[in-house]
Amino acid sequence: MEQGTLPDVSVVVVNYRGADDTITCLRALFGDLDYPAEKLQVIVVENASGDGSADRIRAAAPQAEVVEAPANLGFAGGCNLGVRSARGSVVAFLNNDARPHPRWLREAVAVLRTEPAVGAVASKVLDWDGREIDFVDAGLTWFGMGYKRHAGQPDDGSHDTPRDVLFGTGSALVVRAEVFRELDGFDERFFMFYEDVDLGWRMNLRGWRVRYVPTSLTYHKHHASMSSVDTSRELYLLERNALAALYKNFSDETLAKALPAALALVVRRATARGELDATQLEITRRPANPEDDRAPVPVSRQALAGFLAIDQFVELLPSLAESRKTEQAARRVSDTDLVPLMRKAMEPAYPLPRYLAAHDVLVEVFGLEEVFGRPRRVLVITGDAIADRMAGPAIRAWNMADVLSGEHEVRLVTVNPLCAPPEASFPVLKVARRDLGAQVEWADVVVLQGHALEFVPELKKPTSTKIVVCDIYDPMHLELLEQGKDATDEQRELDLVGVTKVLNDQLARGDFFLCASERQRHFWLGHLTALGRLTPSLYDNDPTVRSLLAEAPFGLPGKPPQRTGPGLRSTLGIGESDKVVLWAGGVYSWFDPLTLLHAMDRLRTRRSDARLVFLGMKHPNPEVPDMDIAGQTRALAKRLDLVGSHVFFNETWVPYQDRQNWLLDANAGVTTHYEHVETTFAFRTRVLDYLWAGLPIVTTDGDSFADLVRREGLGVVVPSEDADALADALEKVMYDTAFAAACVDRIAVVRERFTWENVLAPLTDFCRNPRPAADRLPGSSFMVRNRPLGKLEKVQRDVALVKEYMSAGGAGEVARRATGRVLKKLRGRG
Repeated sequence: MEQGTLPDVSVVVVNYRGADDTITCLRALFGDLDYPAEKLQVIVVENASGDGSADRIRAAAPQAEVVEAPANLGFAGGCNLGVRSARGSVVAFLNNDARPHPRWLREAVAVLRTEPAVGAVASKVLDWDGREIDFVDAGLTWFGMGYKRHAGQPDDGSHDTPRDVLFGTGSALVVRAEVFRELDGFDERFFMFYEDVDLGWRMNLRGWRVRYVPTSLTYHKHHASMSSVDTSRELYLLERNALAALYKNFSDETLAKALPAALALVVRRATARGELDATQLEITRRPANPEDDRAPVPVSRQALAGFLAIDQFVELLPSLAESRKTEQAARRVSDTDLVPLMRKAMEPAYPLPRYLAAHDVLVEVFGLEEVFGRPRRVLVITGDAIADRMAGPAIRAWNMADVLSGEHEVRLVTVNPLCAPPEASFPVLKVARRDLGAQVEWADVVVLQGHALEFVPELKKPTSTKIVVCDIYDPMHLELLEQGKDATDEQRELDLVGVTKVLNDQLARGDFFLCASERQRHFWLGHLTALGRLTPSLYDNDPTVRSLLAEAPFGLPGKPPQRTGPGLRSTLGIGESDKVVLWAGGVYSWFDPLTLLHAMDRLRTRRSDARLVFLGMKHPNPEVPDMDIAGQTRALAKRLDLVGSHVFFNETWVPYQDRQNWLLDANAGVTTHYEHVETTFAFRTRVLDYLWAGLPIVTTDGDSFADLVRREGLGVVVPSEDADALADALEKVMYDTAFAAACVDRIAVVRERFTWENVLAPLTDFCRNPRPAADRLPGSSFMVRNRPLGKLEKVQRDVALVKEYMSAGGAGEVARRATGRVLKKLRGRG
């Protein structure tokens, strides 16, 4: 990494009584750290130790900036005080008894630079000798207690893979300064214990990732923060802070079950620690005075800590309630999304027999396994009709719901009046547009297509925190250029502006996008770039931009088609020995069925048994009007005297669950279109049915499927509007048995790539860990990476340029370049 691209970093070290550890830490920071000194600000917060530490630190490390706290502010308050003096775009927290590896900061900063959605880097922390683990992973119980997984285990190299975590340890944490300030830093009410848990939890809830980076390494010298004999103060803070953290950060739904159970569990932990149960209480009281209810009862300080923690939690509730409002309003991900980061949420944590029994009872009675094992809720919205007869958009939405329902709780919703769905393993609902808001509120992730975003205006508000996946497989504005040709110029322009705005709204709002082909990716990348979504930070993190825009073509069932009833031959009266080419989709303005009819007219003169079948002329969605091309097709077929002999029209749409019977009766499939922009970026969805049924394909050149057919040898590709070439192609796929068999063999291999499970893999992966797009996170402006050049750096740059110009053209080139720079500056002033 070039030095000029490194951000300024402010390292905050909080000093407590005795400055020896702090001075050792500072010597490592200034002496061993592989980070440019001019980009490093080290701030030491002297936390009111009252032992002269501030003067000792200034004398030992004059490069450090010492800030003296007015009182002992604890870890949280001390860190926050230090950040108020921070100038860097990155703030790093390091315990005063820690020693950083030389590349501690460089490795952390590299991740912050290249992964724009990472808000903080959790460093790997080992003991002072580097043998045992202090921190490599985080865990959180359902009752709010965060813990370091694997602490105390030997470092055997098995934790050297980066991963997302719920929180990082405050002893070595590197954070974007803007994000830290957006979150108001550490919660000072915690004083110590779990303030780092709370910070990471809140960061994750707002959509930022906390990334464990094992190469960002530090070493920690352990000390007993509390008396090794009396741990009651530590227990009190742990119990209180766990309650505060879960109260602030769990959703209403989770909190309703977790909080009462957690309070009960605090009491059981307290009694279990003090070895005090109801029987022991009676035994203790009787010898004193069996009749005196006021007799003193001995309670250990460890047991009392839990009761005092609940008491103090109640005292904090008014201020915690205000914090809760803030956190819940700002959340962008659900509790369900964070369960994987909790690792083992149901872990009891304490190996006390009486406590374990109570834990199991509370988990069962309050249904906590359902809460912390609840599947993610995914809502799929379409505007198309969902019934036995479905068109492409509904088929696609249906299969998205079907694939996702294997892992999540899914609802498929249509705003179309026609909703009479086939049997499904997920709920299918017809919802009025005005009522979509309630469905969206239910969901953790919303997957939508077409105009659906317009029906839920609250999703477009900047304050919306729902995760939205936009399925933009259909470039509607390009279709409209063809579809609206018969309308007035004024109406066409208005329609085009309207549809383009619908798509732009989706492109501006979405957290993840799906398109149908590589060609479409190029097209939509242009749109996204024009709208400002393709940022340098996104590009640096993912040069392919597939984390924002992925290919998910139309798919086909994983199981080969099986005949379940009559097909086209018996339905339309076509002979068993006739050769049938099938048009498997609708007849729309951007297709060219007219050239196909002329090709059939030519083919019948030499192949009298050739038949062409149009699978469905009437669109199943009642809101889609018949297009003029359908009438032209019927009229031309009649004029050529093809109807009923060589060309057959199935006027109604074949039910989706029965289409295989018609496909299995065909010998080949065909799709023809004109050469225009819509073709270039189209994805002919029903062509996949040809692959599913193993039918050799004839297609017009110009779209992505033509590329596939040509590349894989799945049939014949013909020029647009060439009836003779089309007739020859139809004859080849239906009558050249060797050629057709070879096509079928290759189709059997290719179609595996297009099963719904395979093509929807990007959507499946995203829904397993849904996150807001990085540029939609609050406080996501650029981390300062390239500050203005200093005087010395400017001189060094100019010397390098002079050498380059001398090498390229001598003194004349130097003079020409210098004159150009002067003129440019003068123009800028003018």
